[in-house]
Amino acid sequence: MASKQELLEQMVSPVATALGCELWGLEYLTQGRYTTVRIFIDGPNGVSLDDCERVSRQVSAVFDVEDPIDGEYTLEVSSPGMDRPLYKESQYVRYLGETISVRLRIARDGRRRFKGVITKVENGDVFLQVDNKEVQLSIDVIDKANVEPRYDDLMREHNLTDKD
Repeated sequence: MASKQELLEQMVSPVATALGCELWGLEYLTQGRYTTVRIFIDGPNGVSLDDCERVSRQVSAVFDVEDPIDGEYTLEVSSPGMDRPLYKESQYVRYLGETISVRLRIARDGRRRFKGVITKVENGDVFLQVDNKEVQLSIDVIDKANVEPRYDDLMREHNLTDKD
């Protein structure tokens, strides 16, 4: 049987696609009687506030009909941002050569946090260059992974660097 998160992803993905977006990721968070469904969408040219509003309205309508969540919930729809979270193996592949921060569910070698450059992704594992060593991590044991934004590149791209 599919988890609640998988069920919600199956419901949301076609909605996002029909509206010209990609479902980047979905987080189903419960704390006591409070539930939050956080949806991240992306597009070939990024996403706008209008895209987020359209996806939010359509997903709300689908959830009203299908009623997949007991009780009240908060629905959030946004872009993944510059420090985008990574959920799937294909997303790690997209960011080969980039620096990511990783938090593991279970400590490895006494550590739960790693920060390094993605050197390779294969068979459900991501390989990071961390402190001049290659570290192999199973994507299944990663609790959270985010791309480290490259602010210097962004500043240069928009001519916002200090000129002496």
